[in-house]
Amino acid sequence: MAKKKKPDYLLLIISGLIFLLGFLVFASVSVVFSQRDFQTPYYYLSRQILTGFLPGLALAFLFYKAPLEKIKKIAPGLLIFSLFLMALIFIPQISLMVRGASRWISIAGISFQPSEILKLTYIIYLAALFSNREKSKKNDSFIAFLVVSIIIGIFLIAQPDLSTLIVILLTAFVMFFALPSPMWHNLTIGVLGCSGLIVLIATSPYRLERIKPLLPFLEGELDPGGMSYQARQALFAIGSGGLAGLGIGMSSQKHGFMPIAMSDSIFALFAEETGFIGSIILILLFLAFFWRGFLIAMRNPHQFSKFLALGISFWIFFQAFVNIGAMTGLLPITGIPLPFISYGRTHLIVEMAALGLLLNASKS
Repeated sequence: MAKKKKPDYLLLIISGLIFLLGFLVFASVSVVFSQRDFQTPYYYLSRQILTGFLPGLALAFLFYKAPLEKIKKIAPGLLIFSLFLMALIFIPQISLMVRGASRWISIAGISFQPSEILKLTYIIYLAALFSNREKSKKNDSFIAFLVVSIIIGIFLIAQPDLSTLIVILLTAFVMFFALPSPMWHNLTIGVLGCSGLIVLIATSPYRLERIKPLLPFLEGELDPGGMSYQARQALFAIGSGGLAGLGIGMSSQKHGFMPIAMSDSIFALFAEETGFIGSIILILLFLAFFWRGFLIAMRNPHQFSKFLALGISFWIFFQAFVNIGAMTGLLPITGIPLPFISYGRTHLIVEMAALGLLLNASKS
């Protein structure tokens, strides 16, 4: 009888440290907003724990224990279900408009963001598709990849949610690139992806505003209260942190100055309270997360587990890179949450489920 492999405990420790650091700063930030909105200091913190972290922990344990072969078999069904949820966004009676975009749905009083679920289910689907490569023709996998990616693109562009589309498609491309595919497959995907992105940006004044080169640094003074305001406040918060930070709970920017402080902008407040040292530690932890996931993928003898580990680890790392890059002025403001840390139930539950799958794959 083959001896069962143990999960990657180093990955578990790295993830635990990210949760711990994030929890400390989120608790600090949420006190202010809870007191302001509900006259209690614990509303947002308790909501994040009870409706986000605990369900996510349960789902992570479920995915950790589930046989990967069974998950592989239901991968197409999971993707179809996610696309069905995406379609519900366009039903006015259950769709929620948030900051000018229809990205949420509310059913029976429960609101969630289907695109966050789609991030994980598409990774699972691609891992199943690519692991069956030997049983099908290479062109079949290539065509399936293009068709499903285009369908996902149509859904996300219609919301609109270009930043999530970029995260999903770049993760998908990294997974596809790991296949032993003909060069023309990779070139075709690259050309189509870049061309589509250029068209989407060129035909939208709103998106053009967001990608003006180095806007927060060179042109922020021209529009101090408009598009560049969040970026300017983020840089101010990060700079205020200095080397060692102001201390947990001592942020000044959380008192109404930083837009979307608990979710999109939480890294800036983390940097303000923990300083350059704390920020570097958090960035290194995300890098270590990807490193462990990459090693799990490279060392895994099972194709499904290999692609699953590669997709999940790159997705989490890239999303952290996009969020932190936006807060430091290296990238446009995107609205992408910081994994495991930003306020929000849907993304936290899905990311924890993905962590459970990644630890599961590490046992293969």
